[in-house]
Amino acid sequence: MESETVPAVLPLNLHKYSNRVILKTILDRDDGGLGLIGQRVVIGGWVKSSKEFKKERPAVAAPADGDGVGDTGPKDKDVTCVEILQSRIPFIRSLIKALGRSHSPAASRDKLEPAVVVPKPPLPSISILQVSDGSCVATLQVLIESSLAPPSKVLPTGTCILVDGELTQSSLQGKQVIEVKVEKVLHIGTVDSEKYPLSKKRLPLNMLRDCSHFRPRTTTVASVMRIRSGLDFTTHRFFENHGFLSVEVPIMTITDCEGFSEKFQVSTLFNKADKKGEPGAAENVGGVSLDVIKAAAREKSNIVEELKRTESNREALAAAIRDLQKTNELAAQLEARENLKSKNSIKDDKSKLPEDFFPRSTYLTVSGRLHLESYACSLGNVYSFGPRFRANRAESQRNVAEMWTVDMEMAFSELKDAMSCADDFFIFLCKSVLENCSEDMKFVIKRMDNASINRLKSVISTSSSERISYTEALDVLKKVTDKSFETKLEWGTALTTEHLSYLADEMYKRPVIVYNHPKEVKPFYVRLNDDGRTVASFDMVVPKVGTLISGSQNEERFNVLSARIKELGLAGEQYEWYLDLRRHGTVKHSGFSFSFDLMVLFTTGLTDVRDVIPFPRSYGKAAN
Repeated sequence: MESETVPAVLPLNLHKYSNRVILKTILDRDDGGLGLIGQRVVIGGWVKSSKEFKKERPAVAAPADGDGVGDTGPKDKDVTCVEILQSRIPFIRSLIKALGRSHSPAASRDKLEPAVVVPKPPLPSISILQVSDGSCVATLQVLIESSLAPPSKVLPTGTCILVDGELTQSSLQGKQVIEVKVEKVLHIGTVDSEKYPLSKKRLPLNMLRDCSHFRPRTTTVASVMRIRSGLDFTTHRFFENHGFLSVEVPIMTITDCEGFSEKFQVSTLFNKADKKGEPGAAENVGGVSLDVIKAAAREKSNIVEELKRTESNREALAAAIRDLQKTNELAAQLEARENLKSKNSIKDDKSKLPEDFFPRSTYLTVSGRLHLESYACSLGNVYSFGPRFRANRAESQRNVAEMWTVDMEMAFSELKDAMSCADDFFIFLCKSVLENCSEDMKFVIKRMDNASINRLKSVISTSSSERISYTEALDVLKKVTDKSFETKLEWGTALTTEHLSYLADEMYKRPVIVYNHPKEVKPFYVRLNDDGRTVASFDMVVPKVGTLISGSQNEERFNVLSARIKELGLAGEQYEWYLDLRRHGTVKHSGFSFSFDLMVLFTTGLTDVRDVIPFPRSYGKAAN
């Protein structure tokens, strides 16, 4: 009877564009990689943790026959302890002579040369490394003999290695089931442990923001970025599945896309003006520059926070707050003086300055929806995915200066269509995370938020959001008796983050869509409803993060849109191209803006959006 043949294990393929095996292909197997034992691999990555295992020194072999055993030569002569001490320590020799012991029969032995102490060679050792290449949560155990690489070079956290070796079953007890026994070291990128910021274990996320170029090497941030990448890919897949075309909208625009947002202005003149006037360098108070005063204000602010944190006495805290206020006032006065001088310098030297790069005031865009409309009115359904900018100086855990947004527009559609699309898109993303980022989500519930997976499952199970009008939401909130809101509830005012979060987190405990807002709290382009007071807008509010999606049916009627622009006192000339879409071939259309960064926040359960953006930019902080 023929023996049953065991199927051969296919060799691991090298990455097409890198001469190595990606660790995910080894570690994400159902057997943890056990089926690959015996295969030779080239792997690379960064050391996450390490330890050194010292080998025992080999025992000295007993002398063989004929090696002097039983000889009676002089080398076998008995030697006393005193004689040994004399031969090795000159002081003892001198002391014995002084005591009259030099006439001993063994006195001649004090002329022996002191024995040369030969240092023992260092014990051979094995460097045991946990290595990650960023492709998955798990690490691969790598064993490197000290004869191949000095432990001092490969043990520090953050060291980069590229090695060639054999996959074997783990020789150590622990969670690792396989390891690589290195046979050849191809590359070592060393680390200065004294200067490397990640040498310390488990740095808090707020400290990692100061070294954003290194923080993806931490397990937490790496996991967040893989989830972010999965959501990015899924976004494009959703819109492609539903027949949308991707359109890149401009980042620089002359159009104020909302009419009331703080914007970043784009200009090449400011540097020229600074070189002429140099107000920042010249202006000072008592010989102290603005930069020095601002630095002092930051330091005093830290002192205030420390006093609050340590619950110091009230008098010390009050004095520190007064000191900080005075410093901030001084900085504000000096900054205003510098700005005035800078503006005057530009005005006075206008004839001498070259023309700006753009002939009209140009800004970084705050929304892509207006530009998308022109393509929706030609191609049907379109979307755009990119950065949007707001010059908001307020400190916030939900908003920073540069955030990534998905904008979409659909021709021949109304408000209800945009709301349905928003629901479907949100649920599609939640499903995709659970299906495609399972290992990272397991890490999330272990280290970040143990409710994150249940939160995603809850969204999927509800299949759609709770929908209530602005007026209904106001009435519901006014009936709340167990909580007092900071902002008074009045019809016509915008619902605050506190109001909206209460609806989603406490009242309905699910995503909520609030629609038909007062026209005063929404952009000029939103379609005016028949009541003349509200507009066809909506906000999707989700638990934990607040408003995730804002959308609307846009005004397709030329006369109504033109009147709204005049009513709000907006510069009509910058919207002429936008009005042209209503003059020629107008159509009903709707869309929304989706805060992609907040979706990552919702998924991971983190609390600050700066921890889910690769290089966050906020007021006063743009380190690289």
